Amino acid sequence: MTREQLIEELARIVGKEDVLHSRRDLLVYEYDSTPDLFQPDVVVFPANAAEASAVMKLAAREGLTVVPRGAGTNLSGGTLALKGGIVMGCSRMTRVLEVDPGNERVVVEPGVVNLDLQNMLAPLGYLYAPDPASQKVSTLGGNIGENSGGPHCLKYGVTTNHVYGLEVVLHDGEVIHTGGPCEDNPGYDLTGAIVGSEGTFGFVTSMTLRLMRVPESIKTMLAIFDSLEDSGNAVSDIIADGIVPATLEIMDRIVTWAVEESYHSGYPLDAEGILIIELDGLKDGQDRQAERIVEICKKNHVRDIKIAQSDAERAALWAGRKGAFGAVARVSPMYSVQDGTVPRTRLAETMMKVVAIAERHNVKVGTVAHAGDGNLHPLIMYNPKDAEEVKRVHEAGKEILKLCVEMGGTLTGEHGIGIEKQDSMPLVFSDDDVAVMRRVKRAFDPSNRLNPDKILPREKAAEGVGV
Repeated sequence: MTREQLIEELARIVGKEDVLHSRRDLLVYEYDSTPDLFQPDVVVFPANAAEASAVMKLAAREGLTVVPRGAGTNLSGGTLALKGGIVMGCSRMTRVLEVDPGNERVVVEPGVVNLDLQNMLAPLGYLYAPDPASQKVSTLGGNIGENSGGPHCLKYGVTTNHVYGLEVVLHDGEVIHTGGPCEDNPGYDLTGAIVGSEGTFGFVTSMTLRLMRVPESIKTMLAIFDSLEDSGNAVSDIIADGIVPATLEIMDRIVTWAVEESYHSGYPLDAEGILIIELDGLKDGQDRQAERIVEICKKNHVRDIKIAQSDAERAALWAGRKGAFGAVARVSPMYSVQDGTVPRTRLAETMMKVVAIAERHNVKVGTVAHAGDGNLHPLIMYNPKDAEEVKRVHEAGKEILKLCVEMGGTLTGEHGIGIEKQDSMPLVFSDDDVAVMRRVKRAFDPSNRLNPDKILPREKAAEGVGV
């Protein structure tokens, strides 16, 4: 089949207006939030599972690769079309199919934007807990693919903890349903396998998600430290004291400056580390918890603690934190972000060693972190036109990931492996571990056509092991 015939056949399935193939249109889909560029042959937007199945069957017949794609905010190169082929977007699949407050669940399509779902649920008194910083634009399909977290993952867990079931189109166009409306389903946990598989197992066309009641009371605090290490130690001490806040977020001085210049959230410009601490739940006892947190922060040499006095003040604090990645454009035109995770008892030590790594490689690093669960986001800033600096950035990034593993942690907390971290997988997994993963990949995708050559180490594939 020629490219023109492929375009014509896809147009018959989804409609001419939902097939993109001009050079100008494809430019938008050759990158995500990483600097690498790979142009697909065509981009297609199915409206439902039936159309997605038909596209997948066509791709299987023609031996074409298919890369599922949400909003393209991916930070690990996971939505790049490495081998051309078809990028299958979910932006037409934006329906909320069912809202069931009685059973605390909602059924949605993958193109629903995370924050749009939250805004729809709020008047009903419910929320969907996972709240990645990109929630203004990231889709729930992408959140499923990356097993996204967010500030509230400390108390409520990441995406996989809130997914009851999925409808998925497999590599050959077969449509399957995993899990179900209840929390405990018999058989293999295929839902758990697919969540976080980064589009390498199938194309999710709907999902049944867990709802939670909006908490009765929320108290948001800003703790200001003159030492980044002290802010990290405060995190460990708060959790060790038996307090589990809804969020514990850290930003260092570089990120704080960029955020405050952009959002005017009320952050100090001279603090080495700040914590955003949020308590939620029943109002009774919350003040006592807040008082105890103040005591712990004082023990760790806090300079000042401020408590948001209104919804507007709370929103301003969070606007700064959730806008951090975009705000660092004030510091540098480009950054490479790692999201290794370490035991929170070693968070402070790890952050100080990240500073040392940056100094050793002569790069600028700003750190923001879901500190409560030890998930660091060091932003290594650079000029993409400076080839020597780019090389140093890559070296620093690999060393940071190695450090996280040495600290007893892992390579990613929520951004995925994609192509950015796949060469670091042997730091965590043995050859036997990877071989088992390859067998699981082959079970779902025997021809290696679904988002191929992602996650698993490339050198093993080159040796002919697995797919």
